[in-house]
Amino acid sequence: MSDPAAPCVIDLNADLGEGFGRWQLTDDEALLSVVTSANVACGFHAGDPSTMRRVCELAAANGVVIGAQVSYRDLAGFGRRAMDVPPDELADEITYQIGALEVFARAAGARVEYVKPHGALYNRCVHDAEQAHAVIAGVRAAGGALPVLGLPGSRLHEAARAAQLPVVGEAFADRAYTAEGTLVPRREPDAVIHDPDEVVKRALGMARDHAVTSRDGTRVALTARSLCLHGDTPGAAGLTRRVRSELTASGVRIRSFV
Repeated sequence: MSDPAAPCVIDLNADLGEGFGRWQLTDDEALLSVVTSANVACGFHAGDPSTMRRVCELAAANGVVIGAQVSYRDLAGFGRRAMDVPPDELADEITYQIGALEVFARAAGARVEYVKPHGALYNRCVHDAEQAHAVIAGVRAAGGALPVLGLPGSRLHEAARAAQLPVVGEAFADRAYTAEGTLVPRREPDAVIHDPDEVVKRALGMARDHAVTSRDGTRVALTARSLCLHGDTPGAAGLTRRVRSELTASGVRIRSFV
């Protein structure tokens, strides 16, 4: 349990720009009026150049911090299929994605301020040290000490610390947790939480008490500075707005970690 006298500060992030050509999945404009950090798809799981440009412009106009959401090269599977990519190749692909987004961010008068893996890559880097080090090598090659957003205790964060990159712990209000503090795989039942009341309740617990109840009823401690709400959830913008309102009403300050 956190100190009730200590101020609670949390970042709200969402996955944005998750469309391609005429296909648009996320309500980017509405979400960017609520969140404080935007994980922008960089073209490998979603996000064509025009979408990347548009989201960067919207984020800059709204004062939202821009982050590169890097992925395995898997447009057809939305980056959620397991893949085996050689470390050197993966590192180059991470650098490439960050560089592509950085061009559009700079054109909008902003910068890429952090990096977050997406989907299968995110989950792989929780346990796989080799893939995690490849991701961090790609981040380092892109230049600068970009913070790495990810699951607390992950191999990704271990690799980032070893490379002297800042790490930011993340929690998911709309995802089920295991007793070990990892996310329940999406292929399993009830991995995604759709009840808005439950999502709000979990968000409050994560921000104020630094804890969540796992699928089997275990209370799991969390160290999270950022709270993710998935942009591809139906009604995501309204739900995120409600979460922000409830957090603010309970005394939690909403502010980016950058």
